[in-house]
Amino acid sequence: MNTQITIKNTLNQLNSVILGKERSVHDALACLLAGGHLLIEDVPGVGKTTLAQALARTLGLEFSRVQFTSDLLPSDLLGVSVYERGQEAFVFHPGPVFASVLLADEINRASPKTQSALLEAMEEKQVTVESATRPLPNPFFVIATQNPQDQQGTYPLPESQLDRFLLCISLGYPDRADERRLLTGQDRRSMLGAMPALLNAQTLAPLQEAVQAVHATSPLIDYVQALVAASRSGQWFVQGMSPRAALLLLRVSKAAALIAGRDYVAPDDVQAIFVQTAAHRMVPVRASGRSSAAQARAMMESIALP
Repeated sequence: MNTQITIKNTLNQLNSVILGKERSVHDALACLLAGGHLLIEDVPGVGKTTLAQALARTLGLEFSRVQFTSDLLPSDLLGVSVYERGQEAFVFHPGPVFASVLLADEINRASPKTQSALLEAMEEKQVTVESATRPLPNPFFVIATQNPQDQQGTYPLPESQLDRFLLCISLGYPDRADERRLLTGQDRRSMLGAMPALLNAQTLAPLQEAVQAVHATSPLIDYVQALVAASRSGQWFVQGMSPRAALLLLRVSKAAALIAGRDYVAPDDVQAIFVQTAAHRMVPVRASGRSSAAQARAMMESIALP
């Protein structure tokens, strides 16, 4: 398998459906190659679910979609044991979480209790139901969409869950030219239905292994540590990046380098992915008056490049 050809074909297929959002598509692919989970946050109707479905179809893995609502229960997601008369025993019926790709649509419309049911799954790739621990498929990806928190009927995601999403991206409105292409082009649902799988579990694994093989020099590691230390200084954020966030930042920077066709991480890779990796994990100090993303960018720009 030629890694660069596979990556190029994957990007081309995704960009044929999601018009004019090459940066977001790139970041989504980097997240998946890095073995993380993806959160797509934006207003309704800009293509969040379409991107998630396009990713799932392109990956060619077992896929399940759950529409998160206020009455969704943890058992609706994880599964439940039901007494089977024929076997004279309780039999576990797995929920939709037992799929390689889980689309958690409008995740912040579910109650905090249901949202927290995903914590173990996202971190440990297993779930514990009725005192029994059951492994999830390998690979296991969560692609979640959420509406802005000021929308009616939404609940804020717990900080512990936000930290488990490697990236948080937004799509935004298309520009005039791309919106015209959307209006005059083929129906997106039809395109998704005809979209072939370009990857599977066997071909995805070498790509993820190639990410791990990308080299990060000592000065590059120093740069990552400088960003993490600045986030913990109290000058920019109430609470800084966790060690897990630092590890994930380096890993997704390696994925970005692989997509660019390099076997080493450049500072540009870190800068291009930093805000999407860090902003959703932290709360700006009150005096800044900035959003988390704007504050993360300002902090990043204050750190000297190696």
